[in-house]
Amino acid sequence: MKNKKLFTTALVLALSVSSLGMTAKAANDDATALNYVKENAESTLVSKNGVDISYDLNSWGTGYWVGYKLTNNSKYALKNWTVKLSKEQVKIDSSWCVNIETTDDEYILTPLSWNTNVASGATIEFGFLGVGETDGKIEADIEFTKDHYDPTATISDSIPEKYSEIRNDEGAGTVKTISYTAHDSENGNTYTKKANIYLPANYSEDKKYNVLYLLHGIGGDENEWGMYNDESKVKAIMDNLAYYGDIDSFIVVTPNGKASESGSIPSFYNFGAELRNDLIPYIDSHYSTYADRDHRACAGLSMGGMQTINIGIGECVDLFSYFGAFSAAPTSNPASKTAELLADKDYPIHYFYNICGLQDGIAYWSASAAAKNLPEVCDKFVDGENFMWQELDGEHNFDIWYLGFYNFAQKAFK
Repeated sequence: MKNKKLFTTALVLALSVSSLGMTAKAANDDATALNYVKENAESTLVSKNGVDISYDLNSWGTGYWVGYKLTNNSKYALKNWTVKLSKEQVKIDSSWCVNIETTDDEYILTPLSWNTNVASGATIEFGFLGVGETDGKIEADIEFTKDHYDPTATISDSIPEKYSEIRNDEGAGTVKTISYTAHDSENGNTYTKKANIYLPANYSEDKKYNVLYLLHGIGGDENEWGMYNDESKVKAIMDNLAYYGDIDSFIVVTPNGKASESGSIPSFYNFGAELRNDLIPYIDSHYSTYADRDHRACAGLSMGGMQTINIGIGECVDLFSYFGAFSAAPTSNPASKTAELLADKDYPIHYFYNICGLQDGIAYWSASAAAKNLPEVCDKFVDGENFMWQELDGEHNFDIWYLGFYNFAQKAFK
């Protein structure tokens, strides 16, 4: 795998030599207009790509001590890092916790064998002793590598191997089963339902997340997508798309789309009320979500594709703005019906992705009638902008549906 480097430059703000022990924080290009540190100035912190650098400077006239702290606040480990200092600003006599290389113009500080990698959330310290006087201004260029960063995902006809490999280490998200109270569409009684949820790697309550509600087919339940353990292909796709930097990861929920305790087929068509009144409120109250339509998506296979079209777009367009239908089943609203339902709605469609196999004898005719010509009959969909119809060799199976998920995950929330 070809590694790619991310480079970041932190410009450390000037320090007054008389301000002993004062901490200067890294500043980016936007901070150059700030006043340089004066006698009683406050320290400034700027983070670049999740990496913070700060230093303490103590000067006694004939020499000075500089101690650095490098903190990795990104969600991935740094594999390598380098700090470059100008010889016009410092004259290094000795150092600790770093190797020192020199060029005609610079000192190059590189890690030792034991601090080459900086784990997510970790801080390392290093520094040097300088000789002579300093004019109170030290600038530092910082370069670091995230060797997993390799965003190569595209909308395609197959899933590259690197995006379907199971991750159990760095970059692995979490899958678990949840329970919530739902209202039975057949009798109004409340009962307990289960759903599965994928939480991205390093999920944090300090961050807000987008949410995809991923729906199953006519004979399935919350487990049909296989998202119930660490071997989940949905989990693998999500883990790898985020790990390699193709997407900003999001939460995925796979519910049971039958809105009754009996699990009857008619209750598929009543699932909108459960989404609106039971499931979405539960997810938004128990997890750190944005909790608005601009950050919600609805997608599904077969009958779940029907629900995406009939319920997601047709009934709940105020709740969702991204949609994906994979081999949308018979009884999906035809394009003309969807256009009619959206005619007086002011909610924009951020994206609608569709996929179906050409040899799908169950759903090709219904999926194509529902979506293939939708941009021609409804101006809320523009092919190539917020709409895509993908057809390729394939049948009514998970070869198409996992590919649909992989492609849709790249389009959602962009």
